[in-house]
Amino acid sequence: MPKIAIIDDDPDIIEAVTLLLRVNEHIVLSAGNIRDGFELIEKEQPDLVILDVMMDEPDDGFFLAIKLRKKGFTMPIFMLSSVSKALGMEFGTGESLPVDEFLEKPISPKVLLDKINSYLTPNEV
Repeated sequence: MPKIAIIDDDPDIIEAVTLLLRVNEHIVLSAGNIRDGFELIEKEQPDLVILDVMMDEPDDGFFLAIKLRKKGFTMPIFMLSSVSKALGMEFGTGESLPVDEFLEKPISPKVLLDKINSYLTPNEV
């Protein structure tokens, strides 16, 4: 079963996404801040990471994504945030934001699952 890490300071988001993923036969790991999230990712080596942007600091998710890539982690990273709506700015993926997907909250469960499954290899799904 694929292992997915959720790093978000909102326990309701962690609970909702965890429930969705577990029902769909994923192993779910979670942390409420980037320090604990980084330690969790180093220890557990998840197949995919879902990050919030704004946690203790407004750019925590960006900082963690950059740190993970600099440390050589290659698993898909999704940003799941409402920061674009809050700031009125559009974010994308690329060199300056080393994530594979930038998804806006709220997101439909089907869209999130489809995105996750598209990044996991067929033998992991």
